[in-house]
Amino acid sequence: MAANLRLRPLQPPPTDLVVTMYDVRTGQPGGPQLVQHVTVNVTAEPPKDHIIWSLLCFVYLNPCCLGLAALIYSIKARDRKVARDLEGARHYGSTARQLNIAATILVAIGFLISIIIIIVLFRQLHM
Repeated sequence: MAANLRLRPLQPPPTDLVVTMYDVRTGQPGGPQLVQHVTVNVTAEPPKDHIIWSLLCFVYLNPCCLGLAALIYSIKARDRKVARDLEGARHYGSTARQLNIAATILVAIGFLISIIIIIVLFRQLHM
């Protein structure tokens, strides 16, 4: 099964390269000259909505309903992305990310505190 896997090299983001050439009279001695303009249109990466992280925070890590708020903002970000409002999607996605970070940190701290309490109680029982 591992023999069928192929690694693909990373590709740069898709771009549209437009090269136009103009024959321009410059008024300088020597006559007309050729002027070249290059236009590069780079398609921006769509903003992330962090929907999977928000779902996990909602189901597993939901202190103070931060997971629910993150899920709501992720859904709003996805709706804005579908409506092609990339700035609104970026704003809602950023808010969802911040709420997910806060929920994850609160749960990690609570988990560490509960492990410390269990260790301290276990040691007191065996003394």
